[in-house]
Amino acid sequence: MPMKASVVLKTLQDAFPEGQVSLQPLATDGDHYACTVISERFRGVPRVRQHQMVYDAFGGRIGTELHALAVKTAVPDATPDAS
Repeated sequence: MPMKASVVLKTLQDAFPEGQVSLQPLATDGDHYACTVISERFRGVPRVRQHQMVYDAFGGRIGTELHALAVKTAVPDATPDAS
């Protein structure tokens, strides 16, 4: 069963409570989302590791309950990356 947007958003907000999180659907199937996470925890962390930190919040549910998640990350006062 696809993961509801509200669950995706809460998972990210719980993982990054100090951060700003936004979520947009990429399709109407409830299985494809794009998120932006802005967090001070990303400062000095390579972009690949930042994205891993976001994916880690889902504890292996990406690819099963959540089919696809496009991720953009940034530190406060910076432009989110384009990946």
